[in-house]
Amino acid sequence: MKTIGLIGGMSWESTVEYYRIINQEVSRRLGGFHSGKILMYSVDFGEVESLMREGKWDRIGDRVAAIARTLEAGGADLVLLCTNTVHKVADRIETAVQVPFIHIADATGDAIVGKGLTRVGLLGTRYTMEEDFYRERLAQKFGLSVLIPPDEKRGMINDVIFNELCKGVVKPSSRNAFKGVIEELGARGAQGIILGCTEIPMLMGSEDCGIPLLDTTRIHALRAVDHALD
Repeated sequence: MKTIGLIGGMSWESTVEYYRIINQEVSRRLGGFHSGKILMYSVDFGEVESLMREGKWDRIGDRVAAIARTLEAGGADLVLLCTNTVHKVADRIETAVQVPFIHIADATGDAIVGKGLTRVGLLGTRYTMEEDFYRERLAQKFGLSVLIPPDEKRGMINDVIFNELCKGVVKPSSRNAFKGVIEELGARGAQGIILGCTEIPMLMGSEDCGIPLLDTTRIHALRAVDHALD
C-alpha cells in the first residue's frame, strides 16, 4: 500500500472527512484491520484565509508547495490538497514534487463523465465559481458545460461556506437556500451539481435533492485510495 500525503486544515472540518473516507474505504477493500497509510500536514486556516482575502495567492502557492515537498520527503507516495479553492495554485504543487499530485477537478471530471453527464452546476466559494482555474479545467479536459448561480446567490453560498460550514455550523435555513439554488440550476439544464467546496457535503446530501450531487470530498478521497492500492 502506498502512503497518501494530505495537505489539510482548509478547513479541518472537511479534512476530517478525508481521513474518515480513506480509512473506511481501505478497510472495506482489504478487510481485517487494514487502514490507510496517511501523512497529514494541517495548516492554520486563519492564516491562509487572510492571504486569500488579501489576494496574496503567490504566498499561498509557496506555502502549499513547501508542504507538499515536506510530505514527499516524509515518505508520501502521492499528494492531495484537501480543498477545492486552493487548487487555484495547484500548479505550484505539481511542479514542486516528483510523486503524483491528484487534482480534485480531474477526479471530479472523471466521475461526471463516468455518469454520462455533460452539463453540470457548480457550487463553491466565489473563487471557485467565478474564476477559470476550476471551470475551465473541467471544460477543456472533459468537455463539460459548467453553470454557476447568479451573483447574489454566489454571495450567499460563499458566506455560508466561510461563516458557517468552515466553523462547523450547519443551519437548516442554509440547507433550504442551497436546495433552492440547486433547483434553479436544474431548471437551467444542469444534469448534476458539483459540490465544489469540501465543506458543502456537511450541509447537503443526495437525499436532499432530486438531481445527482457530485461530492468532491468523497470523489477525491476515493481516487486517493485507488492510487494507494494500485
